[in-house]
Amino acid sequence: MNAKDIWQSSDAVCFDVDSTVCTGEGIDDLAEFCGVGKEVSDLTEKAMSNGISFRETLRKRLELIKPSKQKVDEFVRTQPSKLTSGTKELIDKLRSLNKDVYLVSGGFYSIIKPIADELHIQEDHIFTNRLIFAEDGSYCGFDESQPTSSSGGKKIVAQKLKSNGKYKNLVMVGDGMTDLEAYPPADLFIGFGGNRIRENVRKQAPWYVTSFQQLLDAL
Repeated sequence: MNAKDIWQSSDAVCFDVDSTVCTGEGIDDLAEFCGVGKEVSDLTEKAMSNGISFRETLRKRLELIKPSKQKVDEFVRTQPSKLTSGTKELIDKLRSLNKDVYLVSGGFYSIIKPIADELHIQEDHIFTNRLIFAEDGSYCGFDESQPTSSSGGKKIVAQKLKSNGKYKNLVMVGDGMTDLEAYPPADLFIGFGGNRIRENVRKQAPWYVTSFQQLLDAL
């Protein structure tokens, strides 16, 4: 089957969140909110474009930000994430065709949960990183048991979803190298350049789109 055939016959679709489902990069936006935007965005770009150890860069970025629970809550309340044009329509269409939808992200649960709620994606269909806070709300680290906290984490999630035998055609949609890493075991990777085009991802993706309308039209 070609890419469009797999897309049409898919029974599960996993979406990256930052620069895919949403227009921005959550960790960069949080860093900007905390006053260390430039330093953190430089690290994010290196991680996404060059395949540098995701956990290493995640740790470095969080050490720069040191986000307290209070600061994260304020960020979520005052700087809500903006959905990419067509996101809701595409996910609603996939759901109407009885395809399961997942969010698989190296971002943070506390920032992504409101997005999932807006898209009516249930709790057990969300795979993200989780921040750890002390009793006073100060930043303590992140949960390293979450697969998405390391390089190859999205590959692990895709393998887990495929292993139960429920899904014949699982598709991963995203803008970065961490998304491309999930293919295989994902049966198809669709590179997304609607918010940010990463040339190495564009060159390696079996199918590359720059809008969700293209994916809607192909259904």
